[in-house]
Amino acid sequence: MSKVIIHTDKAPKAIGTYSQAVKVDRTVYLSGQIPLVPETMSIVDSDIAAQITQVFENLKAVADAAGGDLSDIVKLNVFLTDLSSFPLVNEIMGHYFQEPYPARAAIGVAALPKNVGVEMDAVMFLKPQEYPAS
Repeated sequence: MSKVIIHTDKAPKAIGTYSQAVKVDRTVYLSGQIPLVPETMSIVDSDIAAQITQVFENLKAVADAAGGDLSDIVKLNVFLTDLSSFPLVNEIMGHYFQEPYPARAAIGVAALPKNVGVEMDAVMFLKPQEYPAS
């Protein structure tokens, strides 16, 4: 078993004691992403659609850094402070994912870091050709 810490400047820096992602063999565990703009480490803005889009962009950057892409995500967890935003998640997710879609959970929460409206984490399984031989 090999364990590799994933880091990219194209996604927000970890705020605390965690890594952006951890790769164990062909499985990558992506930490929760909130709508931080990587270059400024500030929240994209208060519009929930913009926040959802930024979170997908952040996940995409980490997936790329791990040697995969969003199509390799097998499990996506979506945390929302307002579940009425869920139709927007579906709409925006349709711009980033194609069938077959990953397994997914949508969870309503009371609050998220930095008072954002959305956070997502994921599990990715890399295709064999994307995994370097050991």
